Amino acid sequence: MDAQTFSNISALPSEGTIDLAALVAGRPDSALAALLAAADLVLVVAANGVINQVHVGSGEIDPGDVADWEGDKWRDTALPDSMGKIDALMNDSISPRWREANHNGVNGELPLKWLSLPLPGGRRLAIARDQRVAANLQQRLVRAQQAMERDSIRLRQMETRHRLLFDTAAEPIFIIDASSRRVVEANAAARRATGLSASALDGMNFAALLHPDDHDGTIAALGALAASEQRHPAHLRLAGGQAFAMSASLFRQDRDNRLLIRLVPQDLAAPALSEPLAGAMERMPDPFVLTDDNFDVIAGNGAFLDLVGLARQADLVGQPVSRYLGRPGIDLGVLTTALRDHGMVRGFATIVRSGTGDPASSDGEAVEVSATSSGEAGNLRHGFSIRPAARDSAHAVGASLQMSQLTDLVGRVSLKDIVRESTDLIERLCIEAALNYTDDNRASAAEILGLSRQSLYSKLHRHGLGNLGESDSSNDNSDSNAG
Repeated sequence: MDAQTFSNISALPSEGTIDLAALVAGRPDSALAALLAAADLVLVVAANGVINQVHVGSGEIDPGDVADWEGDKWRDTALPDSMGKIDALMNDSISPRWREANHNGVNGELPLKWLSLPLPGGRRLAIARDQRVAANLQQRLVRAQQAMERDSIRLRQMETRHRLLFDTAAEPIFIIDASSRRVVEANAAARRATGLSASALDGMNFAALLHPDDHDGTIAALGALAASEQRHPAHLRLAGGQAFAMSASLFRQDRDNRLLIRLVPQDLAAPALSEPLAGAMERMPDPFVLTDDNFDVIAGNGAFLDLVGLARQADLVGQPVSRYLGRPGIDLGVLTTALRDHGMVRGFATIVRSGTGDPASSDGEAVEVSATSSGEAGNLRHGFSIRPAARDSAHAVGASLQMSQLTDLVGRVSLKDIVRESTDLIERLCIEAALNYTDDNRASAAEILGLSRQSLYSKLHRHGLGNLGESDSSNDNSDSNAG
């Protein structure tokens, strides 16, 4: 404590009330005045430790927290673990120091930082600063540190699991730099496949590991990943001649692009269609689509893309075939059930819907489907050959659904769907009968069916019956002449 501050304190009365406000106003340039002005709480404590005066500053201490301190012993306001610090503050010499103590407040624990100055007559002037803000910040810091430690532990555990999966994978896996094509990391299977050690593979150009005949094609396939996602595996041979199916994924790490390359031995990879067979299927005039055992599309030829109105093979792959083929819930269920039971279906009449239309619609182009299944359980493939239905067929889509087929659906399809499809079938057959009876005179057909001509035309369009172009005008003329 400096001499000026000591002289200021010595000048204070040894007993009675101390006017702290007047002290600060009278000597604002003194160190004691500055200390008192910055204090959150000031106590005048008697020599026996009893609090004589309580002054609450302009801080965040609620006066109600310390309203009942006056007349109590200073020591008794502290929590048990801080009472010893209050005793030390009562005995501080002319060179006091700050001490932290926790007190009982009306609104909870009240942490304060105290400085005790001796007054004449054995009294003490106790000056406190509120530590709740600092305590809250410290608690938040501790919680943040604990959260960081937990995250660090989780990251280490995750890295350990990924490292274990990477090193124990049976297939060769390389991680290479996307721009330089140099190997960043390779697992144990990759080292075995190349016959090189980890140190030898580190930094090696991936092209140096390839068979010379597959060098250009593989590098081109890797370069294409920067522009679009690779959906189908490429095929390559390593320098030793081993054949693999290669799949690659692009990811970003440390602000650089990386490629994760996975090689599946050719004898374990899914058998691909030979180029002549794939080319012949693509040139087929009839639409053809191949699905997996869940009836999700694996591939379709160009004629099928034209039929459903899609421009890209990628828009087709992975979609359920029910998105395009068959009316929902009825005839496609009959088709897939027969295919699973017998492995083959021939000349099944149904419809094909546009890929851009409503998947739940029953409208579409009438077609005949022949289908077959191949493979074993768990790896079945279903192929569907589609041919437009004959225009002059007396029974197109609706007629192909025989009553036995409808009853076969009981238990697999709701009654509501069966009734709806039966209603469509009966409606179509009645319209066809009326047209045949009136020699395709639609005005007469509408009359005997009890429909307006516009309503009949709408139903003709929905069921795909008749030619609604030139025949309409000829029928309209014949109707007007007959009138």
